[in-house]
Amino acid sequence: MREKVEAALEKIRPMLVADGGNVDLVEVTDDGVVKLRLTGSCGSCPMSQMTLRMGIERLLKQEVPEVKEVIAL
Repeated sequence: MREKVEAALEKIRPMLVADGGNVDLVEVTDDGVVKLRLTGSCGSCPMSQMTLRMGIERLLKQEVPEVKEVIAL
């Protein structure tokens, strides 16, 4: 499942990089929890939780149905 999550993140990464940020995949647990670290300007952006929920988590759940939750570290 980690490979599928990485592939999905590659689709959203260019948008984050364009805004001066990025996302690192930290862990994918056996029960479908994806742990990410927002970096660059995304790490300190006040809208980062919205980006995480409405952008990254939504895309990951569409692309990888096994994903149950996305957590930012």
